[in-house]
Amino acid sequence: MRKWKRWLYGIIAAAVILGGGYIAFYFLFLDFLVDYWWFDSLGYSGYFLLRLFYKYLVFAGVTLFFFLIFFLNFWIASRFLGGGISADEKKDKKRKLRHRELARMFRTGSMTVYAPLSLVLSIFIALPLFENWKRFLFYLFGPEAGISDPAFGNDIGFYLFSYPVYILLEQRLLIAVAIVVIASVLLYRVERRMLARSEKSVPKGAKIHLNILALVLAALAGWGFFLERYDLLYSSRHMPLFFGPGFAQMNVTLLLIWASVVLWAAAVIGVLYYLNFRRGLVPAGVLVIVFAGVFALENTTFLPDTVQKYLVTPNELSREKPYIENSISATLDAYKLSEVETREFQVKRVPRSRTNSAISANIENIPVWDRNLLEDVYEQLQSIRPYYNFTGVDVDRYEVEGSYQQVNLAAREINLDKLPGSGKNWINRHLQYTHGYGLVMTPAAQSGDKLMRWFIKGIDPESDFGFKVSRPGIYFGLEDLDYAIAPNDAGEMDYPRGDSFASTDYTGKAGVPIDSLFRKLLFSIYFKDRNIFFTTKTNNNSRIIFRRNVKDAISHLTPYFTIDSDPYLVATDEGLYWIQDAYTRSKWYPNAAPYDGKHNYIRNSVKIVTDAYNGTADYYIADPDDPVVQAYARIYPGLLKPMEEMPEKLRSHIRYPKHIFEIQMDIYKKYHQKDPKTFYRQEDLWEPAHQTKKEIREIGTQSMQAYYLTLDLIEKADPEFLLISPMSPKNRPNLRSLVIAGCDGNHYGKFYVYSFPKGEQVYGPSQISALIDQDTEIAEQFTLWDQAGSEVKRGRMIILPIADVIFYIQPVYLSASAELKIPQLRRLIVTQGDRVAMEVSLEKAFDRIRNSMIAPAGIAPEGKPGADAPDDEPDQHQENPRQPEE
Repeated sequence: MRKWKRWLYGIIAAAVILGGGYIAFYFLFLDFLVDYWWFDSLGYSGYFLLRLFYKYLVFAGVTLFFFLIFFLNFWIASRFLGGGISADEKKDKKRKLRHRELARMFRTGSMTVYAPLSLVLSIFIALPLFENWKRFLFYLFGPEAGISDPAFGNDIGFYLFSYPVYILLEQRLLIAVAIVVIASVLLYRVERRMLARSEKSVPKGAKIHLNILALVLAALAGWGFFLERYDLLYSSRHMPLFFGPGFAQMNVTLLLIWASVVLWAAAVIGVLYYLNFRRGLVPAGVLVIVFAGVFALENTTFLPDTVQKYLVTPNELSREKPYIENSISATLDAYKLSEVETREFQVKRVPRSRTNSAISANIENIPVWDRNLLEDVYEQLQSIRPYYNFTGVDVDRYEVEGSYQQVNLAAREINLDKLPGSGKNWINRHLQYTHGYGLVMTPAAQSGDKLMRWFIKGIDPESDFGFKVSRPGIYFGLEDLDYAIAPNDAGEMDYPRGDSFASTDYTGKAGVPIDSLFRKLLFSIYFKDRNIFFTTKTNNNSRIIFRRNVKDAISHLTPYFTIDSDPYLVATDEGLYWIQDAYTRSKWYPNAAPYDGKHNYIRNSVKIVTDAYNGTADYYIADPDDPVVQAYARIYPGLLKPMEEMPEKLRSHIRYPKHIFEIQMDIYKKYHQKDPKTFYRQEDLWEPAHQTKKEIREIGTQSMQAYYLTLDLIEKADPEFLLISPMSPKNRPNLRSLVIAGCDGNHYGKFYVYSFPKGEQVYGPSQISALIDQDTEIAEQFTLWDQAGSEVKRGRMIILPIADVIFYIQPVYLSASAELKIPQLRRLIVTQGDRVAMEVSLEKAFDRIRNSMIAPAGIAPEGKPGADAPDDEPDQHQENPRQPEE
């Protein structure tokens, strides 16, 4: 019976040990191992360990620092305990022994009491600092920005990297020293009660210790008052006019802060003098009362509001002018808008000969398909199999037969949720249907009277224009894919071929090898999938490929970067790649207005290239002037490469991202007013141009989003890929300016504003929509299509500045009323001034516009239909322009 019990207890103990070990391994080591293997598969094992090392090094260093503060002060305090024994205690041996034992406990309790207590307190104090360990790295590695703030003369790097750490340290040090002061006072109070029996006083060393602690505590509090000066630079009291301090803050609040610092120091000295020498009570009391009054004034809005009301508001512009200038300058610097180049755009009403030649040169690059509709077309015509999916349409430019051509393209990715019900088995999902295949590419410009042109099409990518893709397999993309095991003995489906499919074996570098039972066991636990362990379809070359969504993988690699929502595909003759834009942000730029209520600094500083076949991710510095990315480059050496090291075949496809451009435009629409008087009066506020959304025919958002366009706008006869944002005056329908961001070569990231003269009316998109609605020919055609059962959709409007003329282009699509709806481009509407033409191609529409401008009565000059007007011919045909209805 006893033997049976021993066996039972042994089994229970073994089960508890194994269970506890499993739980500890699962929660403590499994994620670490899988992460390490994954980082190692990408070539970032050293970076992974360094990131982990930094995190715990900061925690250990901060904890040790506070541990020494607590332990050394407790140890010093213990040295002054047990200093006196009364005459009665000397006679009473029991009391004498009890006193000595108490004193010995306090004196020798350093390791048994003070050390554990100091450790617990130091961890408590250090935890918030541990959670902000990245700030400490910024403090250590952050460079100077080379720009000084006008208020205090500090380099901007001080605010981005040092000031946030000083705030944290001051708060935690104040708490730590306050705890030490309270503990020391309690210890010395106990000692004082013991010494009072023998009519002895507390040792002089204890008093010195307390005085030093009090001075340190007071100094930390004074440091906090001193740091409050910099908090003025983040004042939002003057919003929405401007961000940062104004006259009242810099001349009243700042003065009160300095007064608080001086009076605090004087009050502390006065109180300590009184406590030590029992003299000077009245001066000390007066200083304390005066400090309390000033401190109260500083922390209320009464005095600044009074000054604002009676001194500033009656003369607001003159009083606030230098502070408005500071806010404008800082905000433009924070969003990299201080070097925007403004160019005047003198609009001509009649097309010139150079306009016609410019149209001919640029017509092949005018995008006439909306991305969301084009994705439907790709899905219907080129997905080939139901389990393929196009995850968004990208815009780019390529050399096509020697011509610089704007294109649309999309990756054909695998979508396992589209497999038929019986096909959603484990083998199909994880072993056979492992990847997407190839891409499609079409030119941006199309005609309504011709079939769609394809640069690349087909499931085994084919091109009549010289495009070659050597590795069309897409193992990494934008789909949320499960893990895949490849190569494997079941065979991977490469692409469909007739009733069967071509098979392949993965030969890339992605994934973690699972060539042992131990690894298979770990991954089956990690993914909670027993099939990984029990499958017999793996071999010595098998690798488990996971984190296959490009954005998720990059976020896991570098969580401190803010990534753009729209990675885009690049096709080269060496394979397919994803380019992901990443941003550095901060909320600590002084005087700069925030764009989201929090962050007031942003840079597109990093370009990340991910191989769609191998999953490798390479990071390149796109903005070497950004101090934040410079800090990251110092923190993680080897992670970020210079842009010059990006292969030229990829570098020629980088583009300025829409997301940050729209953030910058949201700031620039107000802060382009650099003159303080204009800014104060808000005379020239802008907003994104509006495209009216009156009916279901109109697609797209009400505010025109920025769009990519290939034009020779920056330099004549040199077409470049541009990002364009049309801007209108606030609450007005006309066009005020075009803001351009360069994407090519030396113009990358540079901004150009093409400003229209204030006194000249340039129609905006909503006015052009009204003109189109009034055109009887167009209305009749739409009615005929509606009666035939087709759904008419008017697409996104493109504003096209060519030479000195502004054209508007709007595509018209038809969709059948049947269940299968494939949008078709049927017409293109071109508008210039008050002239509207709808034709099947851009060439014909431009011809109609040109002819109507030259011969409005139907008679061409000198009897020549369609003859071009000379370059120096004045505008003769605008006496009674047809005004659009608003």
